[in-house]
Amino acid sequence: MNKKVLLGLVGLLLISMFLCCAVAVVAVFYLRPSSDAISAVPVPEIVVATAAPALEETRPEPTLEKSSLPTLSSGKGDVTADSRPQSVDEADLSELYSQMEHGVVAIQTYVQQYGQLGESSGSGFIIDESGLVVTNEHVIADGIRIEVIFSDGSASRATVLGSDPDSDLALLQVEEMPEGARAVPLGDSDEVKPGQWVVAIGNPFGLQNTITYGIVSAVGRMIPARVGSYSIPQAIQTDAAINPGNSGGPLINMAGQVIGVNAQIYTDGRTAANAGVGFAIPVNIVRMVVPYLKEGNSYPWPWIGVSGTDVDMLLAEAGDLGIQRGAYIAEVTVGGPAARAGLRGSSGARQYGGVAIAVGGDVIIAANGQPINDFADLLETVAFSEAGDEIVLTVLREGKELVVTIALETRPAH
Repeated sequence: MNKKVLLGLVGLLLISMFLCCAVAVVAVFYLRPSSDAISAVPVPEIVVATAAPALEETRPEPTLEKSSLPTLSSGKGDVTADSRPQSVDEADLSELYSQMEHGVVAIQTYVQQYGQLGESSGSGFIIDESGLVVTNEHVIADGIRIEVIFSDGSASRATVLGSDPDSDLALLQVEEMPEGARAVPLGDSDEVKPGQWVVAIGNPFGLQNTITYGIVSAVGRMIPARVGSYSIPQAIQTDAAINPGNSGGPLINMAGQVIGVNAQIYTDGRTAANAGVGFAIPVNIVRMVVPYLKEGNSYPWPWIGVSGTDVDMLLAEAGDLGIQRGAYIAEVTVGGPAARAGLRGSSGARQYGGVAIAVGGDVIIAANGQPINDFADLLETVAFSEAGDEIVLTVLREGKELVVTIALETRPAH
């Protein structure tokens, strides 16, 4: 190939490259959005709030940045929502622990089993400087010897002044109180709200003086009593770590007040350890029951003599109820107050969606003029009344409303 031809090919190649570049530049220019289009594209603003916004304020647009997540105020400094370990001030927890630990005790219970001496551990808290200690009834049940171990490691024998399996509460009298031991203040469980920070102090797995913290997950739960078919109303649900040995210990708010008695945990049935769902008996039940136990008496729990469940969509459809709330009465105790007042339980079962659903029972939708949304509402109404009181129930039966008045009685002995 001669030199002229070669130079010609190189020239063509350079011209082609120039034209390609020019086309690319033109394409970029004409495909670029106009300045108006660019300014119209919303650019999220990263906003960090230092306190929970009030309801009338505009919440910031959400983004994927952690730094933009809002913070929540605990009343004792800022609490970040995205970082649990930083959500409660370390100094606050340490101060709270030092304030409360001298009123929390470990409880060792010795029982006779098959001719041998067995033992179990639990927790409790001092409510009076004379040596009165509250714990769970199941912690000291069947005990032949009970020892209370204080925060300084000293121990004293204790006697049971009274116990109430229906509320799973017991009251102990300690023989000797060490110097420095003191009573803990009681709060008001009616004021407890979901989302509040709480701590539990107790004796999990025998590890005395252990503190854990979390939040109130829910209130108004209904949990089973230790014996019989009764339930405990207004239980407090928490995700503060509660394990075997925490039973009977206090659930404490950030103001240093006992709001509940740690009693039960939800498990998968394979391991009895914390799964983030624990329950505490509300302290207002302690206020009700303990004065009776102190005098050696049983608490006179009121009773109407029914068992049942919540009205849900499945029950409502199967029973043609026309309503999806209320306390469904499945069974009425023969000879009880509800039976004498004419309440009706289930009359049979209906196959619905391949499931046998009990139908035909009364549905209680109001008590003393207040709505009853589920069975827990009915239990609460009865439990916080007194034996001898009358309650007026609005009942849905076969699509019609009727009013039934029931005189409450004291629960039969177990």
